[in-house]
Amino acid sequence: MYCRSWLTQCLLLLSPQCDPGQATRHLYELLYNDPIKIMLMPGCSSVSTLVAEAARMWHLIVTLDDLEERVKEAGIEITFRQSFFSDPTVPVKNLKRQDARIIVGLFYETEARKVFCEVYKERLFGKKYVWFLIGWYADNWFKTPDPAINCTVEEMTWAVEGHVTTEIVMLNPENTRGISNMTSQEFMDKLQKRLGKDPEGVGGLQEAPLAYDAIWALALALNKTAYELSKKGLRLEDFNYNNDNISREIYKAMNSSSFDGVSGHVVFDASGSRMAWTLIEQLQGGLYKKIGYYDSTKDNLSWYNNDKWIGGSPPADHTKVTITFRYVSQKLFISVSVLAGLGILLGFVCLSFNIYNSHVRYIQNSQPHLNDVTAAGCILALAAVFPLGLDGHHIKTWHFPLVCQARLWLLGLGFSLAYGSMFTKIWWIHTAFTKKDDKKERRKQSQTLEPWKLYSTVGLLLGLDVITFGIWQIVDPLQRIIEEFTKEEPREDLDVLILPQLEHCSSVKMNTWLGIVYGSKGLLLLLGIFLAYETKSVSTEKINDHRAVGMAIYNVAVLCLITAPVTMILSSQQDASFAFSSLAIVFSAYITLVVLFVPKMRRLITRGEWQSEQQDTLKTGSSTNNNEEEKSRLLERENQELGRIIAEKEERVMELRQQLRSRRKQSVTARENCSDNHYPNSSGAVSSLYQPGLPLARCLVAEGGDKLGRNSCDGSRVHLLYK
Repeated sequence: MYCRSWLTQCLLLLSPQCDPGQATRHLYELLYNDPIKIMLMPGCSSVSTLVAEAARMWHLIVTLDDLEERVKEAGIEITFRQSFFSDPTVPVKNLKRQDARIIVGLFYETEARKVFCEVYKERLFGKKYVWFLIGWYADNWFKTPDPAINCTVEEMTWAVEGHVTTEIVMLNPENTRGISNMTSQEFMDKLQKRLGKDPEGVGGLQEAPLAYDAIWALALALNKTAYELSKKGLRLEDFNYNNDNISREIYKAMNSSSFDGVSGHVVFDASGSRMAWTLIEQLQGGLYKKIGYYDSTKDNLSWYNNDKWIGGSPPADHTKVTITFRYVSQKLFISVSVLAGLGILLGFVCLSFNIYNSHVRYIQNSQPHLNDVTAAGCILALAAVFPLGLDGHHIKTWHFPLVCQARLWLLGLGFSLAYGSMFTKIWWIHTAFTKKDDKKERRKQSQTLEPWKLYSTVGLLLGLDVITFGIWQIVDPLQRIIEEFTKEEPREDLDVLILPQLEHCSSVKMNTWLGIVYGSKGLLLLLGIFLAYETKSVSTEKINDHRAVGMAIYNVAVLCLITAPVTMILSSQQDASFAFSSLAIVFSAYITLVVLFVPKMRRLITRGEWQSEQQDTLKTGSSTNNNEEEKSRLLERENQELGRIIAEKEERVMELRQQLRSRRKQSVTARENCSDNHYPNSSGAVSSLYQPGLPLARCLVAEGGDKLGRNSCDGSRVHLLYK
């Protein structure tokens, strides 16, 4: 061959120590010393990477396979990488902390023992993990005594069990003669004879067939390059580190190489990597078993299906995360729904009762239309319990915004109707009967009930809610959002984590809208409590059930004021939140319906007050009615008359007391004007009232005013003084 005389110039085998630092030093020494080097052939991956990065600056050729670029092209993600110089303790711990499952180890046999000793300590082996290692270690590398580690052979055997190795097929399995006129078996026999010992016991010497064929590929490429250069009037001797034309010709010749060698068919791809068969083995029971081959020239994988995995199947590349939604307990939902359904039935019964008996005077005096509104509001509020418990267990995702709207509108309007009608009654009573006005006419006018004012008040409260909710849903509508919780481990020993999620109804500015709604409703509740307390002693014929209304307001207000903040705190606990909110609605509705309507039912049933006054007149043929209703009306009228008389008497008493105070004041003035010891006589002189031996009398109050005499004195006001 033409190249043999130039072999020392065109080929450089670096030191087998695989030390990147030493390789860099030798690289620069050789580059700056004659003769000029045409091609570099390092033997270790760590050295090849470093040399390849530097050699391109001098237009030198290196064969290099970049693992990271290959896996990216194949769509495989390298999540992170760890490197170490001598101690792999920290990198192994980092692998476990990062939940690494499929791990590729690129290190030599000595470092491999250190790594797997730490792997055993960190329990980074077993059914959840798989390790890929270089396949040219000695078969018993993990059993070799090593003073650098403190793990036993048994521990190392546990740690390495099941790992997979990949290596290029280094020896042609077909016993055919190649370009060197030797078979693969003849090559191994010559190698063993020259070494004098088994090559399997020497690390790295298994690659001898590859190195042998690489030299053949280089020689053939140089011959082809010299032939192509001769056509251009150039020679290989003309190469220098600034001439990239010759390096391109060498690279082109290497890529076009194709021959049969002792390692098999030799061919290179466009990037300069050797395309050959790859042997895939797995350590099973302490022994390496062939589980497949990969032919890179044809992109064909031959799999033997004899791979064994500790968990029965290959591990996942990461911990599988299973999304699990937290739904409201079905038992709780059904139980509360039954209570709400019975409450709705009770609401319709109360509503029907009130409408049917609206002609009865006792019902008429309770403002039955407002009570109808209260019953309707309770029904709507109870209906809101059902959408409150609906979630992904019952409905689809696109239904969720509709359910959110139903929750808001049913509960909001139900509260406005039920509580607003009761609040209106208490407000009117407080306005009419707690005014302090001495004028009887104005008091009488204040007690005149105008129903349209009551209905307009309820309509105002309802209208404010409709406007507020309408703006809310137009500007910032309620949507389905997902709340994620901390990942949980299942009870079974599975390589999965459970990610709990919870569905909520929310909007972008949810807190702002809740502040508006809760603030207004809270003030209304507090005001209702105050008015109910202020009017607890008032008695009126116009609204005869206001005490029951006050009791209902107390209960509803307390339940709402407690439940609202509690449900906000427990929003992440679906069962507790639903239980608090739904039961508060149920109990509020039940209390309101029972307190307002059951006493009326009881009275009409026990007293027989089922007919109006007109119906009683038609049935009896008489205008006089002796039933309890008539007696009650007569007593109320008499009571009112007596009240009027008492008020008049009280006014007369106040006038008399005023006159008495005035006379007393005049009496005191008269005493001060009288002389203590003298009085005027008829001649105008002052005579002494006192004479020795006679009683001394003095008139304190004179009736006439012009004369003071014995007969003109008030006997009850004459004081006798004796000496």
